[in-house]
Amino acid sequence: MAGLRIQVNEELERKFREAAMKRFGYGKGSPRRAAEEALEKWPVSVGVEDHTFEGDLVEALDGLLADLNLDSVELQHLMMKKWVGELFGNASP
Repeated sequence: MAGLRIQVNEELERKFREAAMKRFGYGKGSPRRAAEEALEKWPVSVGVEDHTFEGDLVEALDGLLADLNLDSVELQHLMMKKWVGELFGNASP
């Protein structure tokens, strides 16, 4: 089982614990169960639905990249430049 630690303001925590206990009872595991339920529903509520890919992922990626006229090293460099640009693009010198 994975762990996730977050910090929220005290009022939000109080409301969450209260709702968790109302829904799942006053036992020790109520906040965990409520958090799991909330985390499962959140991606759908913001429009990021769970899409699972069925098939050969390598073949799918090969098809998506078929029109690129780059070798693997050039593609790695291009992706690194893009990632660094997004990561540091808004940073002040």
